[in-house]
Amino acid sequence: MWERGDKTNQGIPELNASSVGMAKAALEAIDELDLFGAHGGRKSVIHVLPDEVEHCQSILFSMLPRASTSKEIDAGLLSIISFPAFAVEDVNLVNVTKNEIISKLQGRYGCCRFLRDGYKTPREDPNRLHYDPAELKLFENIECEWPVFWTYFIIDGVFSGDAVQVQEYREALEGILIRGKNGIRLVPELYAVPPNKVDEEYKNPHTVDRVPMGKVPHLWGQSLYILSSLLAEGFLAAGEIDPLNRRFSTSVKPDVVVQVTVLAENNHIKDLLRKHGVNVQSIADIHPIQVQPGRILSHIYAKLGRNKNMNLSGRPYRHIGVLGTSKLYVIRNQIFTFTPQFTDQHHFYLALDNEMIVEMLRIELAYLCTCWRMTGRPTLTFPISRTMLTNDGSDIHSAVLSTIRKLEDGYFGGARVKLGNLSEFLTTSFYTYLTFLDPDCDEKLFDNASEGTFSPDSDSDLVGYLEDTCNQESQDELDHYINHLLQSTSLRSYLPPLCKNTEDRHVFSAIHSTRDILSVMAKAKGLEVPFVPMTLPTKVLSAHRKSLNLVDSPQPLLEKVPESDFQWPRDDHGDVDCEKLVEQLKDCSNLQDQADILYILYVIKGPSWDTNLSGQHGVTVQNLLGELYGKAGLNQEWGLIRYISGLLRKKVEVLAEACTDLLSHQKQLTVGLPPEPREKIISAPLPPEELTKLIYEASGQDISIAVLTQEIVVYLAMYVRAQPSLFVEMLRLRIGLIIQVMATELARSLNCSGEEASESLMNLSPFDMKNLLHHILSGKEFGVERSVRPIHSSTSSPTISIHEVGHTGVTKTERSGINRLRSEMKQMTRRFSADEQFFSVGQAASSSAHSSKSAVTVPRDYCRSSTPSSPTGTSSSDSGGHHIGWGERQGQWLRRRRLDGAINRVPVGFYQRVWKILQKCHGLSIDGYVLPSSTTREMTPHEIKFAVHVESVLNRVPQPEYRQLLVEAIMVLTLLSDTEMTSIGGIIHVDQIVQMASQLFLQDQVSIGAMDTLEKDQATGICHFFYDSAPSGAYGTMTYLTRAVASYLQELLPNSGCQMQ
Repeated sequence: MWERGDKTNQGIPELNASSVGMAKAALEAIDELDLFGAHGGRKSVIHVLPDEVEHCQSILFSMLPRASTSKEIDAGLLSIISFPAFAVEDVNLVNVTKNEIISKLQGRYGCCRFLRDGYKTPREDPNRLHYDPAELKLFENIECEWPVFWTYFIIDGVFSGDAVQVQEYREALEGILIRGKNGIRLVPELYAVPPNKVDEEYKNPHTVDRVPMGKVPHLWGQSLYILSSLLAEGFLAAGEIDPLNRRFSTSVKPDVVVQVTVLAENNHIKDLLRKHGVNVQSIADIHPIQVQPGRILSHIYAKLGRNKNMNLSGRPYRHIGVLGTSKLYVIRNQIFTFTPQFTDQHHFYLALDNEMIVEMLRIELAYLCTCWRMTGRPTLTFPISRTMLTNDGSDIHSAVLSTIRKLEDGYFGGARVKLGNLSEFLTTSFYTYLTFLDPDCDEKLFDNASEGTFSPDSDSDLVGYLEDTCNQESQDELDHYINHLLQSTSLRSYLPPLCKNTEDRHVFSAIHSTRDILSVMAKAKGLEVPFVPMTLPTKVLSAHRKSLNLVDSPQPLLEKVPESDFQWPRDDHGDVDCEKLVEQLKDCSNLQDQADILYILYVIKGPSWDTNLSGQHGVTVQNLLGELYGKAGLNQEWGLIRYISGLLRKKVEVLAEACTDLLSHQKQLTVGLPPEPREKIISAPLPPEELTKLIYEASGQDISIAVLTQEIVVYLAMYVRAQPSLFVEMLRLRIGLIIQVMATELARSLNCSGEEASESLMNLSPFDMKNLLHHILSGKEFGVERSVRPIHSSTSSPTISIHEVGHTGVTKTERSGINRLRSEMKQMTRRFSADEQFFSVGQAASSSAHSSKSAVTVPRDYCRSSTPSSPTGTSSSDSGGHHIGWGERQGQWLRRRRLDGAINRVPVGFYQRVWKILQKCHGLSIDGYVLPSSTTREMTPHEIKFAVHVESVLNRVPQPEYRQLLVEAIMVLTLLSDTEMTSIGGIIHVDQIVQMASQLFLQDQVSIGAMDTLEKDQATGICHFFYDSAPSGAYGTMTYLTRAVASYLQELLPNSGCQMQ
C-alpha cells in the first residue's frame, strides 16, 4: 500500500499482508469475468485457479495481525479486513487486527500508518529517502497521524451495523476537518507534531496539539469521507458500493459435503472390489466422461494465454491443487474429471506408498471441507490402480479397502463425504468451461513436434489412463493431444523379472552391502569424493555426547573390506568389464543385485551410456534405473527408492510451491547440517531448478539426504497449511537438524547404533516418515517398533513402524495390564518422600514433554531415578526388597530440549521479553556472538524481523540441547525486565550464566555423594544430568539458572534483607 518494502526504506523487499489481501479479493472478483462483457468471446475470459486464492487466504491467516516482516501492525490492513476487499473470512482474526490498530496506532487526529514511521516528522531528514536503522527510534511517539483511516472505521461501522462506532468516528473526524471555501469540509493528508514541541510529545505521547501538513484536500481521504457520509446518512446502501456481496465473507457458511467417486482402473480391480462387497465403476464404464491424471490439467492450463503472434508463452506449467481437480471441466463439449495430483505416481515416490495415499486423501478431504467456496459440491475422483493391490496382485491393499469402507459411512477424517457413481454427481458438481481450447481458436494444441514433453519429470511410469481413450474409434485433436502427453511418459521393460523366491542365490555374496561394493568401485575409479551410500553418513553414538551427531558427516565411505573379496568381471587391462556386467544383468533376478550393477555402471560409464541390453539400441543406464525405480516401488524398498530418486535427480514437482508456502507463512528454511556455510538459508522463493541445486549443494552431494530434504519440505508445507498451530513460535525450520533429530529418535527408541538408525530412517515408508515428523513437531508421545516382513516378501530392508502412545505411556494393546499393575502398586508399602513432588512435576510437564516406552530398558535389580530428591540415579526399595525406579523418565528432558532446540521452538512471548531486556543492557553475548541493544532502536518488540535476528544468533549454537538451556537462561534474565531497574549492566554473557548454573548443580550433587555419574558434555562442559533435569523442582534447571543470574548480577540487584540460598 505504501509503495515501499522494509520500513527503513532501503529497498529491501518484503511481503505485505495488505497486498496479499487485495490480490486475493481481486482474484475472487475477476474469476470467469469476460473483459469485453457481452461483446467479448472465449479468448477474453479470465480463468482463476481456486487453489491460488486459497493460498492467499492461508498466508493472511498466518500473517495477521502482523503486516509484514518489519511492521508488526499497519493501519493499511483496514482496507482488507473491511471495505473494499473484505479478504479475511475469520471474524475473530478481523476483530483482533482491528483492535491492534486501535490500541497501537490510533491517536487524537487519526491513525499512524505503522510504528516508527518517519514520514514528514520533525526528525526526518528531507534530503534522503532512506533511514538509518538506528534512526527509527527517533520517530517513536511522534509518528504523523492520518485522518483517512477514520473514514475506514466509519464505513466499517456501516457495514457491520455498529451505529455507535459510526457516530463516534464521525464526531471525531468533524473536529479535525479543515473548513475550505464556502464552508466545504476538507480532509488533510496528515497531522504532525510541531518541531518546537517534539520533546514534550516524547515525554507525554498524544498530548501536544498537532498541525495539518501535506495535501489539503487529500484526495484519497476526501473521497472516502464523502462516501462514508453518504452511507451514514442513508443516501447510499451498502450493496451499491459492494455489488459482489463481499461484505458477507465472514458470514457462517453451510457445511460442505465432498462427493467422492471411486473408479477402478480395469475390470480385474473392479472384480476384486466386488468380492469385498464394494461396487464401483471402471474408467471404461463412465464413457463418454473422460478421466485423466491431474498433470494433464496442468498441461492444458499451460495453453491459457498462449499467442505466438504476440509472443506470449502462456501460463507456466504448474501444479494444480485439489480445489482445481475437484471440479468437472467441459472441454470441446466433453466432460472431464481429473484425479488429484497426490495419486499420480508419474512424479515423486510419495504416491507409491498406499498408506501415504490414504493419509493424503484424508488431509485433502478435510481441506476441501474447510476451503471450498464455489457453488455446487466438490467432486473428488479417487482411482484404484494396480499399484494399490497386494504384492501378488490377488487382492486390494488393506489400507485402501478400509478407506473405501470409511467413505461409505459418510464421514472420513472429520469430513462429510458422499460416495457414489460419477453419473449421480453430474447435477450437483461445479463446472468450469475451458473455452480457450475450442476448435475455432487460433492456437493449435500441437505447436511443434516436441509438444507435451516439457513436463518436469518425463521419465516415470504411466499410471494407466490410456485404456479408455486409446480404444475409441475416432479421436479428435484433443484426444490425440492427451494421449500424446500420456504416452510421452510411459516406459518399456528391459530388466529381467524379479524372482520371488528369496532363497535364490544372489549374483554377489550376501555379506557385501551396497556401500561395500560402491566403496571398492570408488577406490578403483580413484574418486576423491565417492558417491554416498543409501544410508545417512554418520558416526556411531558418541560415548560423551550420547546422541547421534551428524555434524561431522559426511565421512569417506571406504570400508575395511579387501578388494580381492569382490569377484568383478575384469578385462585384459584389469579394469572392470562393463560389457560382462551387462551380460550378468540379463540373468540377475534380484532387486538389490540389479541396483548394485546399475550403480556401478552409473559411476563408471554415466547415466547416458547405452548398455545395448539384449541387443536393443538406446537402452541407457538412466532408462534402466527408471525401470528399477518402478520395481523398487512395487516391492516397497524405500531406501532404494530414495537412492534411485537421487541418481535420477528426481524432484518433487511441488517442491518450489511447498517452499514458497512455508516462506509465505513467515517461516524461513535452512537445508544441510549446521553450521554455516554448509547450512544454506532460504529466505526468498526460488525457481525449482535453483532450489534443487541448492539442496544438493547443502547436502554435500549426499543424494540420500538431498532427496529426504525435499520430502520433509513437502510434509512441512502440508502441516503448515493444515495445522499451522504446530509452528507457533517457530521462525526458522532447519531441515538438516530435523533429519538429525529423527535419526536420533530412532537410535534412542531402537537402542541401536547411529548407522543402523540412519539406515532405518532411510527405509521408513513415506507415511511413517511423515508420521515421525508430526510427532516430533507436536511433542506427542510415540513408539518405534521393528516389524518382521512376510516370508514371501521380496523386500530386504527392515520394517520400522511409528505408532502413537497414549498418555499412559503405552499403546492401546498394552493397556490391558494397567489395572493389574495398579493393584500391585497399591499393595506395596513403599515410603518415598519425593513421590508427590516427582509426580507433580511430571504432571506439570506432561503436556510438553514425553518419553518413548522403548527408550530405556531398566533392570529390576538397579534402577536410576531422576526425581528432584534423587537426581543422580540412586535406587530406592520398599520393605519387601522390590526396587522401584523411574528409568522410563530418565532422558525425557534431555530429549525434550534436543527436540525443541532442533526445531527452534521457544516459549510464547520469548522475543518480546528479549527486546525488553536489551533495553536495560548493552547486549547479550551468546556463544561468542553479541546481540546488541542497538537492535531495539530499529525494530519493535513484535516484529518478525527482530525475532529472526535473535534466532540467527541462537542458531550459531550447534548443539540443540545447549541452545535450549541458553533460551531458558535468557527467560530467567528477562524476569528482570519487569523490575524498576533502569540498567542491569553492560554486555551480559549468557554462556557464563549457564556454566555457573551447571557448576552449582555439580556442587550440590557432589555434596550428596554423587561422584560416579556426573559425566560432562565434552563440547560444552555441561553435566548430562543437568541437561536432563526438569525446569522446576529443587534440582530443576530454573532453580540453578536463577541462582546463577543472581550471582552474575549481584552488584546490580537491589539490596534487601533476603539472603541468596
